[in-house]
Amino acid sequence: MATRTDAPTRREQILKEAARLFAERGFHGVGVDEIGAAVGISGPGLYRHFAGKDAMLAELLVGISEQLLTGAKRRLAEAEGVAGSGAGAEAVLDSLIEGHIDFALDDRPLITLHDRELDRLRDADRKMVRQLQRQYVELWVGVVREVYPAVAEPSARSAVHSVFGLLNSTPHLGRPGSLPGRAVTAELLHRMARGAFAAVGGE
Repeated sequence: MATRTDAPTRREQILKEAARLFAERGFHGVGVDEIGAAVGISGPGLYRHFAGKDAMLAELLVGISEQLLTGAKRRLAEAEGVAGSGAGAEAVLDSLIEGHIDFALDDRPLITLHDRELDRLRDADRKMVRQLQRQYVELWVGVVREVYPAVAEPSARSAVHSVFGLLNSTPHLGRPGSLPGRAVTAELLHRMARGAFAAVGGE
C-alpha cells in the first residue's frame, strides 16, 4: 500500500480535527468556531469548505466507508496474481486484515463517531454508509469462504462481523501512548483475527 507523502489539504485538516473533537466531546458538544480554531481559521471561514457540521459528519462517515471498500477491492486485485488459489486466498485475507488494522489504529476517532453519531446522518447518507458497509462485508465473506470452504455463508458472515468488532475495539484500548507500540498492537490484532477465523473454520 502506497504511503501518502504530500501535505493534507485544508479540507482534510478540517475533517481530521472535526473527527477528533466530535469523538472527544460529542457532535453537539463542539462548535464550528472550535473546529476552525483547531486548524487556524475563523469559524465562518469553514463555510468556504463545508455547509456546516452535518456536512462534515457525513463526509467523514461516508468517506471512511468508501475508503475501506476501495482499499479492500484494491488489495483483492493486487493478490489475484498469486499462484495457487489456496495461497492466493490466504494472502488476500491477511491483506484485508492488515488494511482494517491500519484503519482501526490510525482512525480511531472515526470508529467512535460511527458508533455514536451514525443516526445523526440524513437518511440518504446513512443508507449510503450501510450500503458500502454491506459490500465491504460481502467481499470479506467471499475471501473467508475461499480460505475455509467448509464454512457456510451465514457462519462466515457472523465471523466477519465478529472480527470487525474485535478490530474496532481500539478506541477502548486506552490512549495511543499507553499501548505497547503500533507494530506490536497490529501484530497482536492480526493474530487474534486469524485465530477467530481459524476457529470458525475448524482449525
